Amino acid sequence: MVVQTQRDEATWFKCEECGLMFDDQDDARKHEDNCDAEEPSYIQ
Repeated sequence: MVVQTQRDEATWFKCEECGLMFDDQDDARKHEDNCDAEEPSYIQ
């Protein structure tokens, strides 16, 4: 599930499964469809 959050005075969309954050809701939803629920190996 993707949740909306505020950080650094900007709106971000966070994957609740792995914690990866996106600045675009569509990108977050696309990621969610393919998320393996593991911690990301990189910071986006």
